[in-house]
Amino acid sequence: MVHANAEQIGQRAMDLGLLTQQQLLEVQASFGGSNVGVQDFMQTLVRREILTNYQVERLLKGEKAGFFFDRYKVLYLVGTGTFSRVYRAVHCDTGEVRALKVLRNRFSDRPDQYNQFVREGKFGCALRHANIVRIDEVVSHGRSHFFVMEFVEGRNLRDFVKIRKKLHPLEATRLMLDIVEGLRYAFGHGLTHRDLKMSNVLVTSRGQAKLVDFGLASLDETLSEDELDRIPNPRSIDYAALERATGVRKDDTRSDIYFLGCIYYNMLTGVPPLPDTRDRIQRLSKQRFVDVVPIRKADSTIPHCVTMVVNKAMQLDPSRRYQNPAIMLNDLEITYRRLTEMAQVASEGPSPDDTQVEGGDSSPSLLNSPLLDRTVMVVESDGQRQDNFRKSFKKAGARVLLTSDPSRALGRLQQDSKITECLIIDAEFIGQPALELFNELIDNNDTASIPTILLLGEDQKKLAAHAKTSDHRRVVYMPITTKQFHNLLLELIGTKVEKEG
Repeated sequence: MVHANAEQIGQRAMDLGLLTQQQLLEVQASFGGSNVGVQDFMQTLVRREILTNYQVERLLKGEKAGFFFDRYKVLYLVGTGTFSRVYRAVHCDTGEVRALKVLRNRFSDRPDQYNQFVREGKFGCALRHANIVRIDEVVSHGRSHFFVMEFVEGRNLRDFVKIRKKLHPLEATRLMLDIVEGLRYAFGHGLTHRDLKMSNVLVTSRGQAKLVDFGLASLDETLSEDELDRIPNPRSIDYAALERATGVRKDDTRSDIYFLGCIYYNMLTGVPPLPDTRDRIQRLSKQRFVDVVPIRKADSTIPHCVTMVVNKAMQLDPSRRYQNPAIMLNDLEITYRRLTEMAQVASEGPSPDDTQVEGGDSSPSLLNSPLLDRTVMVVESDGQRQDNFRKSFKKAGARVLLTSDPSRALGRLQQDSKITECLIIDAEFIGQPALELFNELIDNNDTASIPTILLLGEDQKKLAAHAKTSDHRRVVYMPITTKQFHNLLLELIGTKVEKEG
């Protein structure tokens, strides 16, 4: 901290071009002269939005550089990385707000470093897409090397998830659509990213995801081993480890695909699949990839259609991954549609699915249906099967209540056990939580008498061994025909009626 009075600091700020003489005089006049305390003086400059806190801190330290880059005045430091710092800045002539990505001083006199930095920036200038942070200009002269970029109001995805803990599958998938759409566009222009991670995705205040830092991880490749060891978490080391483990070249887009899967996994669970470590040997180990906890084990409530995408993206064998971003994007679009449908049918309160089919009474086949006016609740996480259940029971004249969340179904049944005459729980996609719901119902006097069917896949016999069954609580293996299913429902409902009689 440099000791100086308010008048000296004001003069220094004016000499640097941070404020005009008129502004300085106006602030001094508000105190009745130049005899004013430094803190009061600086706070007034900030309050009047003449200076920012960042500028004030540098002035108080006696700094003379770093306030301007060409015609851009620095307002705040936004973030720091291994090779660069990012600032919010304003153009002195137009007043336009921009982000400046500035190469750190220690690399600014290294031709191999700043030439690579400039080259990657110029590649980025060619990318014009809504899901990629735009680079407007690359400036390089003397020891000053920086990009002029659009300024994104928001925060990076790492901080976004840190605040939210984890994201709902629908929201995570929507963000993934943005991310993969941006990568697909870049891939179409012959570019891979090579540094896909949570902090290189920005989420705007409107919830749109944008990719940043295309190709800048290649700066690591110009450093020696000793230099890499001195830099914490060099950016391309995870890519290098994956490429070494799988035997692919460094520009293989399938490596980007793997780390897209890591981002999706992290958003859904709140935990990164690859544990953070500063140990370079551990980060280069293949075992780190082998030991990834399967996402269904990390969170068994995540819908099957979502985990399928994550698992395919994160296959260690590159030939089993998505082969390019466009293919992954297609699956994400399908998944998003399914999740949207699931969210609609699982919403609270009456919906078209909670009411009898309109006009059904005029159909002779419907009038003769033994399921007419019956109410059936279905716990199902797969969108296609939800559609099948909905159509099947509506055709039979039954009222259908659909939800994808076992805990939500339990809550509704505990509030009102009369809400349904029969419950169907499909464990094939939900897994263990479906069994837990099936067993919890029998432990509650109000829900124990509800006729319930637990649907299992052929490979889920271990779950069946733990199911608490009875004459009105059955375990059924898929596949089963619609006719067999309806007959079983009627049998169980009939059993309940006899017992109550």
